[in-house]
Amino acid sequence: MTIKGIIWDADGTLLDSMEIWDHAPDHYLETLGIEPEPNLGEILFEMSLEQGAKYLIDRYHLPVGVADVLEGIHCQIETFYRREVTLKPGAKELLAEFKQKGYPMILATSGDKDCIRQACERLEIRQYFTELLFCSEVGAGKDRPDIYLEACARLCVKPENCYGIEDSYNGIRAVKAAGMHPIMVPDLAKPTEEMERLSECILPSLHEVKKYLENK
Repeated sequence: MTIKGIIWDADGTLLDSMEIWDHAPDHYLETLGIEPEPNLGEILFEMSLEQGAKYLIDRYHLPVGVADVLEGIHCQIETFYRREVTLKPGAKELLAEFKQKGYPMILATSGDKDCIRQACERLEIRQYFTELLFCSEVGAGKDRPDIYLEACARLCVKPENCYGIEDSYNGIRAVKAAGMHPIMVPDLAKPTEEMERLSECILPSLHEVKKYLENK
């Protein structure tokens, strides 16, 4: 197959950023001088943002409203992306090489626009992408293929000639539903039989992605 385009996920695939989503509530509480319980991330994992904020208010007797808690947590996340988030090993070199080879690339993410844009500029990878595309712009999350179909349309390529590189089950499922070639590079998710069925391949690192696509 001739590679006509590559659609990249951001969080957990190119950006080493997943840990902040578990620990932002801890950091928020620490700014208030409160020591969080050791398993706070696990407790909040199954909750919506609003439910999680209400839990923190009730559990830690916070004299604020849900909106205040959500704003405080968002500030922690924004600061992380603006100042601290790093790339996955080999990401920048791989993007530079693929750009040199002439592969059109789009970053397609469900992440926050400002956070992702700031991170891409600071880490000097923005220039490798034709566009940064956000689920909020497309009007659907990664439980649906819309963002991948839109990315292919903007690259003017057919989905069957395009690779989608993801780290999550929802992402891989959406890439597959779009008719693209899904490559999974797991971050926090442990590959399951369903992920193996949906993926063209599951690779342990971006270095392996490079080797795999070089043979296409």
